[in-house]
Amino acid sequence: MKSLILLSFLPALLLGTCQPKGGNTAAKSSDKSSFKALVFSKTAGYRHESIPAGIAAIQQLGQQHQFGVDATEDASLFTKENLSKYKVVIFLSTTLDVLDDPQQAAFEQYIRSGGGFVGIHSAADTEYDWLWYGKLVGGYFNGHPNNPNVRKATIQVKDKGHPACKGLPERWERNDEWYNYKELNPNMHVLCNLDETSYEGGTNGASHPIAWYLEHDGGRSFYTGLGHTSETFSEPLFLQHLWGGIQYAAGTGKP
Repeated sequence: MKSLILLSFLPALLLGTCQPKGGNTAAKSSDKSSFKALVFSKTAGYRHESIPAGIAAIQQLGQQHQFGVDATEDASLFTKENLSKYKVVIFLSTTLDVLDDPQQAAFEQYIRSGGGFVGIHSAADTEYDWLWYGKLVGGYFNGHPNNPNVRKATIQVKDKGHPACKGLPERWERNDEWYNYKELNPNMHVLCNLDETSYEGGTNGASHPIAWYLEHDGGRSFYTGLGHTSETFSEPLFLQHLWGGIQYAAGTGKP
């Protein structure tokens, strides 16, 4: 089994500037950590340039809120013993088939034991043949606008009582790559809806969830479709949104 390599905390100024493509990294966990999170960013298809910025941002959140952060692309770490160390597993812009059958089984057991899951952006573009995972993440990627793929749109914030929506405006305008979705889990609780009248290329209609949470098979799941650009991970409102989702998935923040 590959061991995790220590990665020092990166200040916000350096977000997105370093991490070898496909590398395995880990941040030191504080002795005062309230819980530990595992960031998993393995890709078997398109690879987002924002992954290093995402890892650094989550490390920064860990420093700020005193939770431990390990980061890896080594799927062999998905074992019952290793996953038991974490309150939440974060799929950061993973793509396509990233876990084999035994690793999938270990992750299912982790969730059934009360574990937490956070999916960021192309976590919805992952494991199309693993239907359990599709229910966990809440839906699958079904295309996005092109030319340009990153454009301005307005998010309708629906649930101000959830920690992932704390401090967000009711109408949140920002730039990102806006996913359309298929096979949406009917058990999801929509946190943010994408206003398709504010941009061109949406295919979900008036009901176009872009962030949500749900309980699945004994565990907690939070997903946000935001996060295509590196700049996203230096936006204070997005970082508050992400931290709230991590809190929920870890069981330390209630809807």
